[in-house]
Amino acid sequence: RAAVQLRKAHPALGVLVLSQYVEERYATELLAGSSGGVGYLLKDRVAEVREFVDAVVRVAEGGTVLDPEVVAQLLGRSRKQDVLAGLTPREREVLDLMAEGRTNSAIARQLVVSDGAVEKHISNIFLKLGLSQSDEDHRRVLAVLTYLNS
Repeated sequence: RAAVQLRKAHPALGVLVLSQYVEERYATELLAGSSGGVGYLLKDRVAEVREFVDAVVRVAEGGTVLDPEVVAQLLGRSRKQDVLAGLTPREREVLDLMAEGRTNSAIARQLVVSDGAVEKHISNIFLKLGLSQSDEDHRRVLAVLTYLNS
């Protein structure tokens, strides 16, 4: 949080964060709109003093230094969001209500549509999320888990 506040108050200030773990929200805020002079490294992965000094110098010179794990987590997060971005606004509404535990009939009543329309939206959600029919998986639960993880 301090790094984000410093960066907002002094955009030209080089900031290198050493963290125990990746805090996606702060990493995203720190990197957003940054043209350089910023870094985010995990403490336990900085093995050599020479690597650390090199990172400090690069940030001081206006460069960017990111731990590979930070990159992997941020890219993973954007891929999850991309999956839901393919849904129409109405499909998102249906999925929101599914996540609240609503039945198809309850969803239809709330959205003032027919049960058939809800079933069609749910089928489209399953298709767009890549959830094919299976005897071993419950697609409705998997759709809600995808929604909650995004």
